[in-house]
Amino acid sequence: MRAAGSVEVFISRKGCFGHEHEVCNQGTEMHDLLYSDTVVIGVGNIILSDDGVGVHAARLLQGDPRVPAGVTILDGGTIGLELIPYASDASRVLLLDAVNLGEAPGTLTRMTGRDLLAVSGGLSVHQLGVADLIAALTLVSNKPQDIVVLGVQPANTDWGASLSSDVEAALTSLVDAALAQLQLWKENYGRLVS
Repeated sequence: MRAAGSVEVFISRKGCFGHEHEVCNQGTEMHDLLYSDTVVIGVGNIILSDDGVGVHAARLLQGDPRVPAGVTILDGGTIGLELIPYASDASRVLLLDAVNLGEAPGTLTRMTGRDLLAVSGGLSVHQLGVADLIAALTLVSNKPQDIVVLGVQPANTDWGASLSSDVEAALTSLVDAALAQLQLWKENYGRLVS
């Protein structure tokens, strides 16, 4: 279990996690973490049932060999604005979260950061939500950011350490949607530098 207020950080294919990866330490690689160009942040509270779906998705991505090289994946938990240093210099930020749109439980949602900011209340199920993080990033980032939020409609955010059956069934689709977004960004970046 990690300490409250800490961020668990992984970098795809830079010597981190699993056979090709290991958990990044706080030493020499921290500089790289603060300047990664693509950051994935799973947010939520894993002891509030479906609220933790973003964290569960990020953890699945951490060991997935399909994640493009150089992508930083963060288990952001519930630390909110403390995530700013990890995302403020990134060109692309992908947030994974439980998003309440009043849809059927397990429904996937994709929206841009701008879309989320335009909605009153931010739609995240957290008190200090993803919308607050996005608003802060727009203030502190030195360059335009492509921010995408992928969410799942929660069924239950009461105390509980497991996901509801509807959200559990949607978890693979959320991970696949995240991988598709990362691949799209990779392809678009490749066209820009070619």
